[in-house]
Amino acid sequence: MATKNSKAKETEMTVEERLKALYDLQSVESSIDKIRTLRGELPLEVQDLEDEIEGLDTRMGNLDAEIKNLNDAILGKKNEIKEAGLLIKKYEAQQSNVRNNREFDSLSKEMEFQRLEVELCEKRIKEFTFELKSKKEVADSSRQLVEDRKGDLDAKKKELDEIVGETQTEEERLMKKSEEIAKSVSERLQVAFKRIRSNARNGLAVVTVERDACGGCFNKIPPQRQMDIASRKKIIVCEYCGRILVDSAIGGEEK
Repeated sequence: MATKNSKAKETEMTVEERLKALYDLQSVESSIDKIRTLRGELPLEVQDLEDEIEGLDTRMGNLDAEIKNLNDAILGKKNEIKEAGLLIKKYEAQQSNVRNNREFDSLSKEMEFQRLEVELCEKRIKEFTFELKSKKEVADSSRQLVEDRKGDLDAKKKELDEIVGETQTEEERLMKKSEEIAKSVSERLQVAFKRIRSNARNGLAVVTVERDACGGCFNKIPPQRQMDIASRKKIIVCEYCGRILVDSAIGGEEK
């Protein structure tokens, strides 16, 4: 039944009326496109900032874990130094009570081993301290970057909320207007209109002839074809880009 009604509607309308309806529909859809383009970049920017902050938070978590491990490692080496110092004192005391040179030499070797362990621990502590300083600098830098990005995110969200608030009412009005105009356009033409729009980079399915050229692809249109377009006796499409062509005067007429 809907198809029959559409065909009947198309039969009732003159070609000029169909062209005018298509032009009006394009005008309204282009206005909706502008609104969506205006705020279209902001949601992406907001999402990018949210993703970046999430990545930085993950990085901060990893850095905090690495800093903790380094602090634990430094503390462990300091404890090893303390233990070695106690052993050295113990061996020194035992050397006073040895019974022969062999026992004395054995304790001396143990003391030397513990001193080497202390030197190795001190070397490790220096390495860990240097690495810890580097990690803390990166962590501080990352922390500041997170704060900066959160500030950017808050500003972008505020800007997006303002734009949505300002444009939502207008977009809803235009969408209702688009629906009303679409009711006067046959189903067949609506399908063609949507198909051409989806294939056009700028969303223009209906364009006017400007300076003897197609308003969509800017290719020249022969004079005779321009006269056919201006007569509004049939629907003519650009042979280069496939857009529906109308004369420029159609846009200045009362809707």
